[in-house]
Amino acid sequence: MPVEFISLTYPNSSTELSPVPKAPIDTKFLVRYARAVEDAGFDYTLLPYSSSSFDNFTIAAAISEHTEKVRPIVALRPNTVYPTVAARSLATLDQLSEGRAVVHVIAGGSDREQAREGDFLDKASRYDRAGEYIDILRRAWSDHEAFDHRGTYYEFEDFRNDVRPVNGTIPVSVGGSSDSAYRLGGKSADIFGLWGEPLAETAEQIAAVDAAAAAAGRSDRPRFWVTFRPIIAPTEELAWEKAGRVLTALERNAAVNPISSHRPENVGSRRLLDLAARGEVHDRALWTVPAAVTNAQGASTALVGTPETVAAAILDYVDLGATLISIRGYDNYNDVIDYGRYVLPLIRQELTRREHADAFSH
Repeated sequence: MPVEFISLTYPNSSTELSPVPKAPIDTKFLVRYARAVEDAGFDYTLLPYSSSSFDNFTIAAAISEHTEKVRPIVALRPNTVYPTVAARSLATLDQLSEGRAVVHVIAGGSDREQAREGDFLDKASRYDRAGEYIDILRRAWSDHEAFDHRGTYYEFEDFRNDVRPVNGTIPVSVGGSSDSAYRLGGKSADIFGLWGEPLAETAEQIAAVDAAAAAAGRSDRPRFWVTFRPIIAPTEELAWEKAGRVLTALERNAAVNPISSHRPENVGSRRLLDLAARGEVHDRALWTVPAAVTNAQGASTALVGTPETVAAAILDYVDLGATLISIRGYDNYNDVIDYGRYVLPLIRQELTRREHADAFSH
């Protein structure tokens, strides 16, 4: 299985270091950024979801219009779009993009955030609902006859879908760090997303999802996606100086817009905070301090060092079984360009060298 790379889409020039509150979509920036992602050699770009964000189906369509290869990953929550509607919307995007659509199904990690859009299920029920949702999506894409559904969370009759994905189906991603997430991913996911934790903990998470897949009777296993925030510079010293500037900006912004000090509800964020409490740097270059400063709101662990150090650190995760690597920085546009110039080529060169060595040894 090839190793592929995921970026994150930004609709304007606002960044975590220099936020622009309530910034509108900047169409020129969005197009320039999407093309930079493709030119840098990324295979996918994630369109994240929150209750206050832009509609990511619309942005995904815009991205597909201005790129040729990069695949938009549409994040959605089952409480926001009925599954039959989502199935048609995703298949429409897939046709518009000539078979490039991917969906990331978010069960929901925060009761408060879910309630903002009228969802009051408990967390265990949200994961159960996500599993039913994925089953409906896949059936809507595969069944050529009308069908009924009577489940725990959804019920409909005589549904027929005439909007088909280009390749018959669309890859489904899920993520998380709880036992419920592992069970859902093991049973239902094509791709399982993890935040950047140390190698030992990541290996344990991969094993947990694999075990859940085996328990569900699957003959295959999900692909694994791990997310990092690389901070690179020509020397180790310069990289850590740059990391210090990133930290100063994050702390300044946290002072201006205070972040909740309450321990997060979701297990993934709690794990990152516990890792930060154990130590600032793990393995080759995994830096946990940004997680502590931001209360682990989202993917918030960095890899700090030269491009060679960061590439080697990423390859350590590839060796664990991660074939999808999500990297995004803090200076959004410029970091995409730098990763494409200095990090991705090193990883791909080493993987090609290994392939040639394996072929020669056989």
